[in-house]
Amino acid sequence: MAVTKWKKQTLKLKDEHQWKARDGYRIFVANRGAVRFDFPQHWVLKPGDNSFKFHDAEPPDDDCRLELSINYLPPADWSRAPLADFLRGVADDDERPINARGEIITEERPDLRLAWIELRFIDPVEQRAAHSRILLGIGGRVQCLLTFDYWADDDAQFALVWEEIVKSLQLGKIILDPTTGGMSDPLLN
Repeated sequence: MAVTKWKKQTLKLKDEHQWKARDGYRIFVANRGAVRFDFPQHWVLKPGDNSFKFHDAEPPDDDCRLELSINYLPPADWSRAPLADFLRGVADDDERPINARGEIITEERPDLRLAWIELRFIDPVEQRAAHSRILLGIGGRVQCLLTFDYWADDDAQFALVWEEIVKSLQLGKIILDPTTGGMSDPLLN
């Protein structure tokens, strides 16, 4: 199995750039636009071998963790893939002591389909109530898996962060020029 090495690059934006994020948020882009979403400005990003992890503070002083994994799908019509069933399988395989499951929420956009669920459990180490939100999305030939874990005490705060992440999520785009933010939809070209 090949290990993906992520490379962080910082570029100076041109004056006419199109990058826009909500106040207090910044933009995350992976692989020239394969995945894009907004996340809180002060969060810490930790690239791993197979995923990206975002924390609200430097671990171990963090209260939440958002983890992103990206997969590239083979050429096929993914518009009818049963995302809710796939997500149910992911939730069923969760090894944590789940004591409550929310309903699966689905959303269809012109260029993205997603499904997400909330799980509740007692963290076995901290003995604290915790929430986990798991999202599976497909856009073009890009699939992402987002897992957002946080303490139940922080639900009001982090539920709003989750809404912004989901609302700003884009998959399967190509960033033509990262210094301007101009995008192309590979399915339309």
